[in-house]
Parts: sequence; structure tokens; C-alpha cells
Amino acid sequence: MVRHIVFWNFLEELSDAEKAEAGAKMKALLEPIKELVPGAVEIQVVPNQLASSNRDIALISTFETVEALSAYQNHPAHVEAGKYVGSVTCNRACMDYEL
Repeated sequence: MVRHIVFWNFLEELSDAEKAEAGAKMKALLEPIKELVPGAVEIQVVPNQLASSNRDIALISTFETVEALSAYQNHPAHVEAGKYVGSVTCNRACMDYEL
């Protein structure tokens, strides 16, 4: 199993309402990809809920294999979602590790 975690901040120029809307859209774009990629176990988009966090939103996903993670990263739905995510976020941080 492979865990793929990505964190972002929203662009500073976005209002709180725009950030909430962007987070909802990211969730709607990314989470359904689980059904499209064989070996995707979990894809969850989680907005920041506590003041102790220093990122605005996270993607937490689990894949059966490194190959399944690669298939997800190269899937057309993920590539398209990535275009939107990149237009509303900055300061991306990623960590992948085997469970």
C-alpha cells in the first residue's frame, strides 16, 4: 500500500468564500477519480479545520501499489483536476510513503 499526501495553501487574493468554493470544487474533482483508477483505495480532500494547521487543504489518498499511484497521477481526470487546483493554490507540499 502507498499513501500519497498533498498539502496546499489557497492563493492569498482569494476571499474566504472563494476559498470555501475552491475547496468544494477540489473535492468534487478529485474524490471521484477513485472510481476511475484501478488500485485506488481512498481519495479524500480535507479542508483545514484547526488554527494550529499551516496549510489550507489536504489530499490524503491510498493506493494498492506504486503503479496504481502512477496511474492516478497520469489519469486524464487527475491531469484536468490539477489544472484547476494549480489555479487556486500555492505552496504545494507532497509526501508519498509505503504502508
